Amino acid sequence: MNIDIDKLTEAELVDLNRRVVERLRFLHQMRAHRQMLNFSIGERVGFQSEDGRAVTGVLIRYNKRSVTVIAEDGHRWNLSPSFLRKIETPAPQSSATNVIPLK
Repeated sequence: MNIDIDKLTEAELVDLNRRVVERLRFLHQMRAHRQMLNFSIGERVGFQSEDGRAVTGVLIRYNKRSVTVIAEDGHRWNLSPSFLRKIETPAPQSSATNVIPLK
């Protein structure tokens, strides 16, 4: 579908602009929501801060277009889920001293 914008009135151009902006916002929200589904509340995540340092923490909340993470240092971060990566936590290993042999 081609639209010849040269033939549109000012009111029609304003309406077209409003519709384009709304559609772009909707697509951005859908992309962010899809990325959020890769993570669970309570999951350990990591990301790189603006100053380049690695930050790890726990995802505590889904927002409309972002997620909230509480970092290990106690700071609260609101960021796009596209910046997150999962942090694998090693499974606890049982020590041999805690094993009781059955007779």
